[in-house]
Amino acid sequence: MVLPYDDTYFMKKALQEAEVAFEKGEVPIGAIVVVQDRIIARAHNLTEQLNDVTAHAEMQAITAAANFLGGKYLKDCTMYVTLEPCQMCAGALFWSQISKIVYAAEDQKRGCGAMGAKLHPKTKIVSGVLKDEASELLKRFFVQKRNLN
Repeated sequence: MVLPYDDTYFMKKALQEAEVAFEKGEVPIGAIVVVQDRIIARAHNLTEQLNDVTAHAEMQAITAAANFLGGKYLKDCTMYVTLEPCQMCAGALFWSQISKIVYAAEDQKRGCGAMGAKLHPKTKIVSGVLKDEASELLKRFFVQKRNLN
């Protein structure tokens, strides 16, 4: 029996956030934070809208989740994000002490793995959940961006 709330279910919710970013002309990355099968934060990239290089989906989701929980630590929480976190986001996730990170597509150039960024030693990492869907959305965005310029 498949549980209704698995990694694929929640990654689809993160992909919905990425679609919102796409529609706004933002790099289509979405993130959600879940605790006990409940979504407590939804976010997408806002770097263009806010004119802020730190306004990545993960950073927005960390802030929203911490506000929801009333504290800075995200223990017992899982973040679902459509692209592997960069080193800035990995650093923030390290400090948040998040329990689990699930990401879809790998970022071979700027991802935390390629950059050598460290996550909290107790943080569990799962990669590749709906990676084809996340990768396709990113490719579509950058093809469209190139064709407009």
